[in-house]
Amino acid sequence: MTATQASFIASVLDPQAAVPQGLQNPDGAPATKRFDVYRNNVSVSLADALETAFPVVRKLVGDAFFRAMAGVYLRQHPPKTPLMMFYGDAMPAFLGRFTPARSLPYLSDIAAVELAMRHAYHAADVPPMDAETLATLAPDALLQTRLRFAPATQVIPSDYPIYSIYRANTVADAPKPVMQPETVLITRPDLDPMIDPINTATARCITALLKGQTLGQAMTGVGDDLDMGGTLGLLLRQSAVTAIY
Repeated sequence: MTATQASFIASVLDPQAAVPQGLQNPDGAPATKRFDVYRNNVSVSLADALETAFPVVRKLVGDAFFRAMAGVYLRQHPPKTPLMMFYGDAMPAFLGRFTPARSLPYLSDIAAVELAMRHAYHAADVPPMDAETLATLAPDALLQTRLRFAPATQVIPSDYPIYSIYRANTVADAPKPVMQPETVLITRPDLDPMIDPINTATARCITALLKGQTLGQAMTGVGDDLDMGGTLGLLLRQSAVTAIY
């Protein structure tokens, strides 16, 4: 009997599992040592990929905790693609239910920020719209306009200071976070993703625009602190808008 693909993957990711049936040395004995080396290399490679993908999460929990957590994660979430740059998509949800990390309730949202930054980095390139295009529209026409966004554009809301925590762990001498809700806008104006803090009204407006609402619809009922000019200026400055329709 030979090993099935499912049993092989399960055995590779479980350090306690026996060598799959059918894997033998040239003498016919189970290839235990060779398989253990292979299994260890796979686990190390996946854990390394997670460390690369979530450096702020790793910094917040420490190397030893992250490595142990990565071991649990990779057994529950094997790769779906050979491209390791996309490995870890389930990390935010995983951290949200990972009991040992309960003392850091913002960890899941920080993972979501890092995941969004990575997706933005690998998003397709689309030329930004000329900022003067909006200026040519009459006010009524402007309100009926919809925006087409660059694929890198994302809004990440949180009940925790995700922007401040991210900055405090990536920028020297950044201010200490204050425990309050924060929302961020992820864009990629050039080669590298950018993260900007936005208020709740701005976040609601941009989210509505991302869903295809008109500017007039997106401005309605989002809050009195919406600065529509400032919002559009931020989106255009960060090359987030590629066209209007």
